[in-house]
Amino acid sequence: MTTEQRERGFDHASVEPKWQREWDDADVFRIPDSAEDPEYVLAMFPYTSGNLHMGHVRNYTITDAYARFERLRGENVLHPMGWDSFGLPAENAAEERDTNPRDWTLDCIDSMKEQLKAMGFGYDWEREVTTCDPDYYRWNQWLFKRFRDEELVERQSAELNWCPSCETVLADEQVEEGPEGAEICWRCDTPIEQREMDQWFFTITDYADELLESLEQLDDWPANVREMQRNWIGRQEGDSVAFEIPGYGDVDIFTTRLDTIHGATFFSLAPGHPVAQEIAEENEEVAEYIHEAEHADEDDLDVTSGVFTGEYAVNPATGDEIPVYVADYVLTDVGTGALYAVPGHDDRDHEFAEAHDIPIEQVVKPAPDAETDPEEVDVQEEAYTPDGVLVNSGEYDGLTSEEARERFVDEFDGDHRTEYKLRDWGISRQRYWGTPIPMIRCDDCGHVPVPDEDLPVELPEFVHTTGNPLDAADEWKRVECPDCGGDAVRETDTMDTFVDSSWYFLRYVSPDLEDAPFDTERASDWMPVDQYVGGIEHAVMHLLYARFFTKVVDDIDLLEGVREPFTDLTNQGMVLGADGNKMSKSKGNGVSPQRIIDEYGADTARLFIMEAAQPEKEFAWSEEGVHSAHNFLQNVYRLADEFARGEVTASASDDSASESDAAVADYVSREIDATVATATDEFEEFRFNHALQAVREQISLLRRYREYTTPDEATFERGLVTAVKLLAPVAPHLAEEVWERLGRDGLVAEADWPAADAPENYDVERRLVENTREDVRDIVDTVGIEDPETVTLAVAPEWKHRAHEVAANADGNVVGTVMGDEQLREVGEEAADFAKDLAARSEALDEQLSPERERAALERAAWLLEREFGASVVVQSADEADDRLASKAEPGRPAIDIEE
Repeated sequence: MTTEQRERGFDHASVEPKWQREWDDADVFRIPDSAEDPEYVLAMFPYTSGNLHMGHVRNYTITDAYARFERLRGENVLHPMGWDSFGLPAENAAEERDTNPRDWTLDCIDSMKEQLKAMGFGYDWEREVTTCDPDYYRWNQWLFKRFRDEELVERQSAELNWCPSCETVLADEQVEEGPEGAEICWRCDTPIEQREMDQWFFTITDYADELLESLEQLDDWPANVREMQRNWIGRQEGDSVAFEIPGYGDVDIFTTRLDTIHGATFFSLAPGHPVAQEIAEENEEVAEYIHEAEHADEDDLDVTSGVFTGEYAVNPATGDEIPVYVADYVLTDVGTGALYAVPGHDDRDHEFAEAHDIPIEQVVKPAPDAETDPEEVDVQEEAYTPDGVLVNSGEYDGLTSEEARERFVDEFDGDHRTEYKLRDWGISRQRYWGTPIPMIRCDDCGHVPVPDEDLPVELPEFVHTTGNPLDAADEWKRVECPDCGGDAVRETDTMDTFVDSSWYFLRYVSPDLEDAPFDTERASDWMPVDQYVGGIEHAVMHLLYARFFTKVVDDIDLLEGVREPFTDLTNQGMVLGADGNKMSKSKGNGVSPQRIIDEYGADTARLFIMEAAQPEKEFAWSEEGVHSAHNFLQNVYRLADEFARGEVTASASDDSASESDAAVADYVSREIDATVATATDEFEEFRFNHALQAVREQISLLRRYREYTTPDEATFERGLVTAVKLLAPVAPHLAEEVWERLGRDGLVAEADWPAADAPENYDVERRLVENTREDVRDIVDTVGIEDPETVTLAVAPEWKHRAHEVAANADGNVVGTVMGDEQLREVGEEAADFAKDLAARSEALDEQLSPERERAALERAAWLLEREFGASVVVQSADEADDRLASKAEPGRPAIDIEE
């Protein structure tokens, strides 16, 4: 090959835009409304930050590759893209740049859309949705009203999470754990405060049971995501009983361990509990503690923090009075905000009791069949928390914990209850850049919904102000009451932006529909999303809310029988910097997708990302990996170009080959079929890196084929065409360029996926060939043979293959089973010795080929040995080989003789 030929390649800077135009002109990625039940492939749409990062590139490459794969397989594919474009970051960015959020956001969309197109992602851009567009958020408002009609919207006064930096309420899901356990804002890391405010809520708790139970149906979701949602919903079956606090009445508690009630030695109230607030009116020490608890950072508090109120609660089980404390380890919004404390059988109660010198009593001991010895349990040292048998509980001693719980509910006038950690979804946000909540407040009529004909309620011009910007839009907010015509005021809170993303996947189905949020018939046919890809950070926010929305819109007949939005979920792993750390500006380890596109091309970035790891795994950026991907693509092009130019000729003379060209072509053809079967399976299972490795191996095989002999033209071309099709989902521009260079009609993006099954017993054949090649290498290296002339391979005799099969199916007694075979007994002592060898490795007896098929497989692959060692290769049956050589052969391990 000349230097000119070696350097001949393709120029990504001209090739990639060219094929992007061709795809657009041919409407390759457009899906008609008439399509029936298409494959719906979707990546979580991006927030409009202005620039793609490597996480975006990975996410969208995964879905694009899968969508292209399914399209090649003849599926109608819905693969849309849109913009999650409301939210506080845009508002803050506009403030910093002295502009308005809308202009800033639309500029960001233009920039990001250009980058997505440069990556070659195949979206149906006619279905693009933008959540800050009034044509979209009109339907947020319309759905809010329908939810309200179904009594799924409430106006509540609640203690809420407040971020003083963002000046807005945060949902529980938007509060993260910061340093030393502090609760911080998910956006800006500011420690949150608690504020009592009137807010609008979606009563997602009405769907708590279904949201929990239907997780069992989501078999194709990651187990950890389902578990995170289970924990967030937090259903607990327990019991409620009342403790009287004289002077303040009965106080209900909720517990999952009513069996321990006789061991209660104190009573605890959350700082926000009404009785605690009432006590504080008369008790300065309690009032001061509550004030400090409400304004303290989380890292300033611990489980031992609390104050004695001077009051006592009456234990309904014993009649004893136990001291009442206000303690911040009791949470207002968990259970009832009150609990009886049993330090002998609860770790937190135990720690609090030790700190406050409160008695610790044991009322449960290990059951007789428990692993723990009752004599080893000392509740003074640590709480004993498992179920067991009651002690020190009067007439109830000896009951099991379960029996006691059943008895005590009736004995102490309690009731069985189900409690949830999940709270209703507060959607009010005191910010500008979001969907205006379609309600009007009238002094006479109360809260009145905006009529449908007046939707959308559009945002006014942006007001630069602190606090809630819409509150400052005086002209916009002052309106007539729709009911009485009197003076009224618009709701000035906007919706949580998670409302936008809770149903956007439905709008893609009919993005231009003007009289409904989406077409019910089409959505019912096209949903649910078949393959959804996005970050694990959305496990208990977006994914939970989207599931809730889908169930509601089905219940109000906007869908027909679709209860879950996403069938198969993949959480893509993070792309780390080259140093193994998360990419960030502060660490200087970020990688610009645009730089990679400019320098190497989009296909290189796509290929590297998909080869580096399976989608759910994280991986570190590697310049070496990028170079490898780039070089591989150039090599594929050069190989196809050389073939198209008629330059694929052998570097060795035909008469040096010991195998016929037909046999070599047969080997290559079988490998092509196997590659197709492997790649297809791996694409289906989302193991793209395995599929791409198979393609790399096929290209390597084709190069070795043309270096060894003059290839069969049809076989070689089939290998190239097949490789191009298998690469097309991941490196689509290169695939189109090679497709055209090979003189193929149309676009590879619209071609048919190659269909082939792996040859029968292919895995066994491949193992045989690879083991044999490795054995030859070992002999050459060990003996020090510098110039082997002939390699002779002898296949094991028929009786050894029979013995191997009998041994593999033997149940324990290998030697006895083998020698119990009449044909093998006739072989005599040699068979008995071989049976002993087989017995020694009976756990590792792999499937093997018959002698005839083993010989045929070795003959097909002999050219690989000839090429590697420059020696003639002879394959013999056991009858043809001399006895000395044949005696060393075993099934799957031919005997080897090498002559210099």
